[in-house]
Amino acid sequence: MNELGFSILLKTYEHLKLCFFALFLAMTIAIPLGIYLARTPFRRIALWIIRFIAILQTIPGIALIALMIVLFVFLRPWIYLPTTGFFPGVLILTLYALLPIVSNTYEGIQQVDESALQVAQGMGMTSRQILFIVELPLVLPLIMTGIRISLVWTISCATLTSLIGAGGLGDLVMQGLRSMQLPLILAGTLPAAFLAILLDWITLKTGKWLEYGG
Repeated sequence: MNELGFSILLKTYEHLKLCFFALFLAMTIAIPLGIYLARTPFRRIALWIIRFIAILQTIPGIALIALMIVLFVFLRPWIYLPTTGFFPGVLILTLYALLPIVSNTYEGIQQVDESALQVAQGMGMTSRQILFIVELPLVLPLIMTGIRISLVWTISCATLTSLIGAGGLGDLVMQGLRSMQLPLILAGTLPAAFLAILLDWITLKTGKWLEYGG
């Protein structure tokens, strides 16, 4: 294997690691948050939180990276947070991945048929049992759609995190732009596009499998 081929494999691994860490963190935050917002009686506050997350989604990637670095520098007298490398890259990607998962979880829980909830309550189920036995199985395909959208966005945005030394296929793109070498640019963009298409297909099939009960 030549040097370029090895670099592509290494950077693809770094890219996937960034994306999956960010997606896992986003799911850990967004799914419980979406459930809480759907069940809270404070509907106006829930909508404001979703709108705030949506505003984060509209910030251009480079601007969000700059804001994150400024925030970390501001917090440095109280807590040290690295401004370059894997950690800030994952946090930035996590922010971008939140909205589809939060909104789909929220909308899914909101749309659960009221009669199904009444039947569950009539059977003596607790609120937690209703959530895990009735609501989540019904909305799981919709949550998977949100995860699918977030994953594709994350793979696309991860190329920008090379600007702060997070690694990934963006490194090859940046090297190609600096040296004006088309092979390096293609070595970064084509694998990223392939990953987005492949993982989108896998999550789509998984969502359909869950929807039709395996």
